[in-house]
Amino acid sequence: MMKLTGLLSTIAGVAMMGGLQVANAAEELTVAYFLEWPMPFQYAKEKGLYDEALGMPVKWVSFDTGTAMSAAMASGDVQIAVSQGLPPFVVAASAGQDLKIVDIAVSYSENDNCVVAEALEIDKTNAKELEGKKVGLPKGTAAHYGFLEQMKYFDVDISTMEIVDMAPAEGAAAFAQGNLDMVCGFGGALRRMKEHGNVLLTGAEKEEVGILVFDVISAPSTFAAQESELLTKFLKVTEEANAMWNAGEKSDEMLEVIAKDSGMELADAKASLDTFAFPAMDEKLGKKWLGGGVQTFMGGVAAVFKDAGSIPETLESYDAAVDASYLAAAK
Repeated sequence: MMKLTGLLSTIAGVAMMGGLQVANAAEELTVAYFLEWPMPFQYAKEKGLYDEALGMPVKWVSFDTGTAMSAAMASGDVQIAVSQGLPPFVVAASAGQDLKIVDIAVSYSENDNCVVAEALEIDKTNAKELEGKKVGLPKGTAAHYGFLEQMKYFDVDISTMEIVDMAPAEGAAAFAQGNLDMVCGFGGALRRMKEHGNVLLTGAEKEEVGILVFDVISAPSTFAAQESELLTKFLKVTEEANAMWNAGEKSDEMLEVIAKDSGMELADAKASLDTFAFPAMDEKLGKKWLGGGVQTFMGGVAAVFKDAGSIPETLESYDAAVDASYLAAAK
């Protein structure tokens, strides 16, 4: 897996060579998504609704982390990333990659967390004992941000800890083998992690202390500007799938399709979806999300990463990294 420093170098190099490459969207469109991350858009994906609305076949490529999505967009291999974690987006934007957040994909405070090995018998009452321990997490992701914020909340000195960059699936496997004291991740990997340990804070408890977890739909700025109509149609199909799921009238039919496409058992997919929230379009266009809340939150995420030494600099403002006009047009 690419290290965070390697990702930053890659992004900077692409920018210096004259900007992002954009595939000819009239010929092909490649979209990034996660396996074991069940979402309503996958129903539309499998039913061919995107192909029909866009008038072209969409190529879907799965990734392990949002940082890998950033690298793929930097190289021009991917034009849209669905459900990219906000922290990976912030890392890329802070490094100079010209990306845009065009939609909110999902909010999921219960489906992204850190797990402590059960043998340590460490919980929120004695979290200080995590100092000196070995942690596996995907650097530059929402899981990394959540880890930093939780350690800050519990006053744990992370400089004493050994932090290993691992994709969630890799971290879950190493944790099961007893090679890690603590591991952080999301989705199916998080469920496997919990089989061998406990969380410090629940999703609700994280929200109470200001640790939000949500994913975005992002795209290179050049692609968004050149193919605005295509992007708008894509978002419209995505919103219709979300609305269909939220309505609950076809949830059984949708769940079966979504679970299969996610590579998950039906019960596991339902368990994940039960922890997900898909805000309505009007809510996402409001102040809480794309109307100002996301921009402000990105500044806070960037500050946390800079303080932790994960990124060298932050942007003065992240306002330019959000463009809600495509979602508004989809409405």
